[in-house]
Amino acid sequence: MIQWENGDRNSGSTKTVVPSLGSVVGEGRTEFNESFRLPVTLLREMNVKNKDAATFQKNCLELNLSRFIYNFMGEISEQVNQKNALGWAARDTSGLLSPFTFSRRATGEKDVTFKVMYCGICHSDLHMLKNEWGVSTYPLVPGHEVVGLVTEVGSKVEKFKVGDKVGVGCMVGSCRSCDNCANNIENYCRNYILTYGAKYYDGTITYGGYSDVMVVDEHFVVRIPEKLPLDATAPLLCAGITVYSPLRFYGLDKPGMHVGVVGLGGPGHVAVKFAKAMGVKVTVISTSPNKKKESIEHLGVDSFLVSRDQDEMQAAMDTMDGIIDTVSAPHPLLPLIGLLKSNGKLVLVGAPEKPLELPVFPLLLGRKMVGGSNIGGMKETQEMLDFAAKHNITAEIELIPMDYVNTAMERLLKADVRYRFVIDIANTLKSSS
Repeated sequence: MIQWENGDRNSGSTKTVVPSLGSVVGEGRTEFNESFRLPVTLLREMNVKNKDAATFQKNCLELNLSRFIYNFMGEISEQVNQKNALGWAARDTSGLLSPFTFSRRATGEKDVTFKVMYCGICHSDLHMLKNEWGVSTYPLVPGHEVVGLVTEVGSKVEKFKVGDKVGVGCMVGSCRSCDNCANNIENYCRNYILTYGAKYYDGTITYGGYSDVMVVDEHFVVRIPEKLPLDATAPLLCAGITVYSPLRFYGLDKPGMHVGVVGLGGPGHVAVKFAKAMGVKVTVISTSPNKKKESIEHLGVDSFLVSRDQDEMQAAMDTMDGIIDTVSAPHPLLPLIGLLKSNGKLVLVGAPEKPLELPVFPLLLGRKMVGGSNIGGMKETQEMLDFAAKHNITAEIELIPMDYVNTAMERLLKADVRYRFVIDIANTLKSSS
């Protein structure tokens, strides 16, 4: 919205107002009056303090009316070109999702617009739907594992063209000027913008991928390698980068190292695949004994520990170089720290809604480290996808229709999924066109 000022020649005071066309053109008047309204930027440019009222108005009308009309029509054009969208949204903390119509912005000069084909369901969607982290804004359209086909690109887009396979993960914006952004770790920018439930640059609230169309700045769009299937690749945009990044950053990617993976859900099973592709020995640590056979036979893990079995855990003490802990529910850390060798690293990537208890003495006595990691920057996310394509890594998914999403959330709460729900948006969500 253009900002305007109401001029007062006596006091010099101003206030922001919304103009009417009549007030701008003055309806043919030449006499200055206190209700005459002008764009803020034009007032600053004209330096009219010492001019008489008639000259002030005359200059403004002659020099700036055309600019006003240009800006005014530009705003109208942008509103006309907004894209109708259909998604599923929660309206309150019940988390119940239902159809929701809204608008996406018109494709800007640096924007990529794409038709959403599939969207993964992340455990954080469940937290956000129920406002368990206290930051949710309703209506809330979740989804940050979004893949699709480009339908339109802005005039200054350089990396993508119509028809390309693309994806969007957990963020759609950042300040682009801080040290973190300059170092390609936009995910740690203090002002990064989440794909849904966050305030965008223009003040609107972002809506996620449980919808039929996305419009995103090209910097926050990644290319999906041709050999990767869209549906099974979608979870890599959150679950995948969430585990890939700490494996690389904490140096747990060296052949011959021994790495534990806690939890065999969405992020956990992908962590196993990435670690194995890096040449790492992998042990899964789980509360579910019934996952042992599949972990070894299907995912190729080297060993499996039942975390509730004290004998198994005791036998594995001091054997691991690092552990990627993917669990998003409250759980004890002491047994995991005990599995680490001296100088070992326990990296938390899950986000429980309640604080975890951290014992200090085991850290001191083994010079052990507890760290964290939050997704990855855009450059690393593209690197992760390229690595996945090279090693044929995708997620194990259960493809569901849009109208099954509430049932899927109930099952996710019970960990009843192998290993990631993915919504078939293109085939089961009615198009907004």
